[in-house]
Amino acid sequence: MASIFTRIINGEIPCYKVAEDEKFFAFLDINPVQPGHTLIVPKQEKDYIFSLDDQLLGEMMVFAKKIALRIEQAVECNRVAVVVIGLEVPHAHIHLIPINKESDLDFSNKKQLSTEEFISLQKKIVS
Repeated sequence: MASIFTRIINGEIPCYKVAEDEKFFAFLDINPVQPGHTLIVPKQEKDYIFSLDDQLLGEMMVFAKKIALRIEQAVECNRVAVVVIGLEVPHAHIHLIPINKESDLDFSNKKQLSTEEFISLQKKIVS
């Protein structure tokens, strides 16, 4: 059965997409740690990020860098953190999270955003 991320990539589940190319897909996390929290996923469904071949993993980081730079322009922050946990969804992915301090990475304190806030963030990151 396809992962939730594959279903998002295939358009079966709606999302706030911020970027896509032939190999990767980026969208706002629906349960963000911070506003602007974005997920980067390969279109190839692999459970574990280190199961990706070296070339694809490298290309994924380059793709993530492009999105991180857009997030920095869209959201006031000191940095964009890169987090890989990989337990919550069996599909390799990278979290890009705008932060001002380390405690901004508290995954137990997720934010609730309105549809309007998600759309506003999406537009800022895309442009």
